Amino acid sequence: MSEAARSIDEVLEELDRIIDVSRRSNSRLGYFPAMYRHVTGEVERRAGASGFFDDDERMRQMVVIFANRYLAAYNEFQAGRSVPDSWQLAFEAAERYWPIVLQHLLLGMNAHINLDLALAAVETAGDALADLEHDFIRINDVLGENIDHIQVRLARIWPMLKLLDRVAGGNDEAVMNFSLRKARSCAWQEALDLARLKDEQRAAHIVSLDRRVALLGRAILHPGIATSAVNKAIRLGEKQNVADVIDLLLSKK
Repeated sequence: MSEAARSIDEVLEELDRIIDVSRRSNSRLGYFPAMYRHVTGEVERRAGASGFFDDDERMRQMVVIFANRYLAAYNEFQAGRSVPDSWQLAFEAAERYWPIVLQHLLLGMNAHINLDLALAAVETAGDALADLEHDFIRINDVLGENIDHIQVRLARIWPMLKLLDRVAGGNDEAVMNFSLRKARSCAWQEALDLARLKDEQRAAHIVSLDRRVALLGRAILHPGIATSAVNKAIRLGEKQNVADVIDLLLSKK
């Protein structure tokens, strides 16, 4: 198993490794890291831009801690060992035919934001958690800007999305952006709650949080009869070659 990444460059190398393995093995496990790579690279770029974050080095540290939670879960799953329920759900979904690309991405985002982010914030800041809040919120800007890029890539995977996007008039981006902001707001509150707890209480709280996040994941995977029917139509129209989808998600255009 790979050692924990120590820098953003090492995080990107690990993501590239997973993407390469997924492409060669025709595994949908490569979808989330293909998207995640864009966000990680953009945060690194912003950390080098004067004034975007209050503390560039602290944000780089948090990005690495945050990413290592996903990387550890992926490696543990590949080794057949136990992982958090929310990640187990996301990883097992990659072995199924019917989930659409967007569902795979949302399952990964659900586990990573709603579970991992609070833990990464507490580990990064410790007793000085309040000092992290402004930079934590600034990440919302980076995530929000990434939504348009995701839409462009998904439209290449499922061409009919362009028509849906015109009909929606951008409302779909607004909904997803709001959902991301809400998830990150909840993650911040969870971080505050975790920071107040002692070790044993914190461990119990994390188990409870993971179960709640897994329930959200199941709602993403099984959204109801009507939405599931639409998703099946989307799935049949999506590009079927996993490597092609990964390459489109990685595209910067």
